[in-house]
Amino acid sequence: MSRILDQRILFLVISFSASVQSTKVLSEWKKCGDPECEKAMSRVQATTDYLGPDCRYLNFKTGEEIMVYSKLSRKNENLWTGSKGKDFGYFPRDAVKVEEVFIGEEVEVLTKETDFLCLHEDKNVFE
Repeated sequence: MSRILDQRILFLVISFSASVQSTKVLSEWKKCGDPECEKAMSRVQATTDYLGPDCRYLNFKTGEEIMVYSKLSRKNENLWTGSKGKDFGYFPRDAVKVEEVFIGEEVEVLTKETDFLCLHEDKNVFE
């Protein structure tokens, strides 16, 4: 009986650790086209297939178009945020090429906890 309880506790600890890792803050700053990060900054095209490590990331195939809404800055400049149809998430900037720029001047703003929300199985997980 004690062994089963130990296994369940270990499972809970591993599950909790995985959940915290998938919602960690990727950067404290981001660049946007406006202070609310609502305007699309650019349109890009995927140059490679990409499958992200968790549900915060945008998955895509070579040739797909993505609208970019923000770019992480300072700590983690290699991740951009964008949408493809109804899907939205982070992706590496080196996996795309810029097709069209909509915003000439970028605004740097602090990220929010909701920027790192992981939507998984209809549950919202925060760090």
